[in-house]
Amino acid sequence: MNLITSAIGQGLLWGLLGVGLFLTFRILDFPDMTVEGTFPLGAAVSVTAITHGVDPLLATVLAFGVGMLAGLTTGLLYTKGKIPILLAGILVMTACYSINLRIMGTSNVSLLGHHTLFSGAFLTSLPPFFDSVLLGLLIITVVVALLALFLQTELGQAFIATGDNEKMAKSLGIHTDQMKNLGLMVSNGLIAVSGALIAQSDGYSDVNMGIGIIVIGLASTIIGEVVFGELTMNQRLVAVVCGIIIYRFVLLLVLKAGFNTNDLNLISSLVLALCLMLPTLRQKLRLSNIVRRGLSPISQERDSNE
Repeated sequence: MNLITSAIGQGLLWGLLGVGLFLTFRILDFPDMTVEGTFPLGAAVSVTAITHGVDPLLATVLAFGVGMLAGLTTGLLYTKGKIPILLAGILVMTACYSINLRIMGTSNVSLLGHHTLFSGAFLTSLPPFFDSVLLGLLIITVVVALLALFLQTELGQAFIATGDNEKMAKSLGIHTDQMKNLGLMVSNGLIAVSGALIAQSDGYSDVNMGIGIIVIGLASTIIGEVVFGELTMNQRLVAVVCGIIIYRFVLLLVLKAGFNTNDLNLISSLVLALCLMLPTLRQKLRLSNIVRRGLSPISQERDSNE
């Protein structure tokens, strides 16, 4: 039971990563590699701030602000510097590694003996791992609700239109560069908050905790779409969170099967590859069924003539 509760709690905390990546990967329709730098950046800022006596809530807000700055940097390199989005993200991601080391002063900082968002009297009185479930559910509900409301506004519709058809959006007078910068800022801000929450939950931040993060975020998006099928925009936001919870359960089953924890990144890549191939496999299976149905009468007639 504790393992199931832990998987759900961790999935909810990681859910912000999935939602943040969904904004750029699905709505704006481009891959943002900045996430592998902003996730540990959020963890580094929040943990370092907490160890210096800053309130955990304020430290988490600081992580959101720093993540937005990283996203804005990528956006400006892309929109103003005309650097391809993939390369712009890699540049900022690489810079974040050195920035994280500067912030923490070392490769790893512990929160042992310090209060975090999970140290509240009410949360500590709950059964094991229920603190992450409750806090994660509260935060992800607020974030998804705010994003759903935002996407219904005129600005939100302009944001969606930019990802759907940039040329058409420009012809309608939408400042597409501003929409891209906005999406990158909000996306990386949420991802930095996810890093801050995971670091506070685990009790430490590490400069290498962002490796493979983009695979986890993409896996949650793809799994949510594959499992739940055609959905509205608001429903897809919820499906992303459910997808990352399912992903955590898959990892739990893999670990229970006896695999080494060092193989998690490899397993994550395989899970994502399978999820990405599912639509193609479905289409091929449908075509093969159609071919069989179309050929069956011919084969029957041939058998009868013989």
